[in-house]
This record gives sequence, C-alpha cells and structure tokens, in this order.
Amino acid sequence: MKSLCIKSNNTDIIIDLLDRFHSLNLDSICVSNHKFKIYENVIVHFKDDDTDFYYDKIASVLTNTIILFFEEKLLKRILEYNYFYFSLDEKRKILNIAKSFLEEDTLSKEDNFFAIYYPVLDYIKQNKSLVLEGFINFRLQNYMKDLDYVIDISVNKFLIEKEYNEFVDILKMYVSFTPFNSPLVHLIYYNNDSILLDDNRNIIPTDDNIFKAKYLSDISFSSNDYALNTLLNLTPKKLIIHLVDKMEDEFINTLKLIFEDRVEICNSCKICKLHKKDLATNT
Repeated sequence: MKSLCIKSNNTDIIIDLLDRFHSLNLDSICVSNHKFKIYENVIVHFKDDDTDFYYDKIASVLTNTIILFFEEKLLKRILEYNYFYFSLDEKRKILNIAKSFLEEDTLSKEDNFFAIYYPVLDYIKQNKSLVLEGFINFRLQNYMKDLDYVIDISVNKFLIEKEYNEFVDILKMYVSFTPFNSPLVHLIYYNNDSILLDDNRNIIPTDDNIFKAKYLSDISFSSNDYALNTLLNLTPKKLIIHLVDKMEDEFINTLKLIFEDRVEICNSCKICKLHKKDLATNT
C-alpha cells in the first residue's frame, strides 16, 4: 500500500480534491481527510500494483484542481507584476482576454494541462506529501512561462483593440460633423473586395495613392482601406452595403461602426442579384 498526503489550508480546495477523488469510483483508492498542526490534509492510499495507473489518476486530479483554483490568480499576479502601469479597468479587460484565450484555444489548454501534469507526476512518484501552494510557487516554472506568454499576447490584443476603437471613434466624430457630400453610395462587397457606385449606379473610382489617403491610419482594416478613404471623402447621407456573398467581416463591421444609422445592409436587391450572377459566371 502506498500513500500520498496533499496539504492545503483552503477549504474549497480540500472539498474539490475529495470530490474529484471520490468521483473516480475506484475501490482500490482510499481517501481520507485530516487536520494536523498546520494544514488540512487529503490522504490518498492506493495499492502497490500498477502504480503508474494510480499516479496518473492522482496527477490528473491535482492538475485540474490547480487550474480551477490557481490559474486566474497566477494570471493576475503576472499582470500586476509585468503591467502594473495599466489602470484597474484595463487590467480587467486584459485578464478577460487571457481567460477567453485559454478557454477557446484547445492547443494552449492542452499545453497548460501537461505543463502542470508532468511536474506533478514526477513529484508524487518521489515524495509522500505535497504542499499544494508551495508546489505551485516553486515547481511550475514552465507553466508560469506559458501563462506569461498568454498575458503578453493578451496585452498586445488589448492595445490593438484599443487603438482600433480610438480610431473608429475619431472617424465617427468626423462623419457626424461633416456635411453630406453625396446623397447615396452603394458598396458592392464580395470576396473581400468592394466596388463603389453613386446614386445613379455609376462606378466611383477609389484613390489607390497612399500619400493622398488622408484618413488611413497605421491600422489596416483590410484591402478595402482605399474604399474607406473614399467613403470618408464622400460622407454619404446613406450607405447601402450589398453583401453579395452575405459575409460580414471586419471591414463591414468597421463601416457599420463609423457610419452607424446611415448604413443599410442588403443581399437580395437587383444589384446583389446582378453581381451574384457575375460571380457565378466567373467561378
């Protein structure tokens, strides 16, 4: 019979560990809970035969508990240490980006799991007790590096989004205070490309000279930057966007943010049908 003692003073962690071990439904594992001098203890007893199987189960339980109770705290710690100069609200937004990334990115989630699992597995094979908080602070360097990376890319994403939102706000203000230079503009959009038509359905040329593009910033929305610049020069009273392939991407969403209630989305009028027919002919 082998034993492992897991130590913590967090009651919620102790309850979680007990629940996880009991949910294994293994008669060959016996789990008890005792309070000694300093720590609350979860004691796991298991048979000597097939120890690799038991070590795997115990390491998996500990890994999932660490992720549940410590991952967000560790992200906050890294964020506070490396990016202390951000405001509380900015740090909250960065943390949410990091958490979303870890929830949605399957590969990162798997990498993080094994960055904890293997050190835990190695440790419990050589030791009979594990102080959970101490183990996390001193034995999970690779896991901490992974979280450090997640915070870094989350900060970069936050800064890009912040710059994007600030730029859109500037253009919204420009549009709202600029007199209409055109009553109506049609924008035909498909395959990430756009064509502009005036109210008489004549093609509006777009200026492809970057040096004349007054309203473009360092942000690149898409290959339609010049169409955006032309629209900002025209400041139409109404902008009808014909989505030939019915796909709304970042460029279309940007136009909707800038021109707000001036925008009308269409995908079934004569213009749309004509360009759908042309698209089908050319494919």
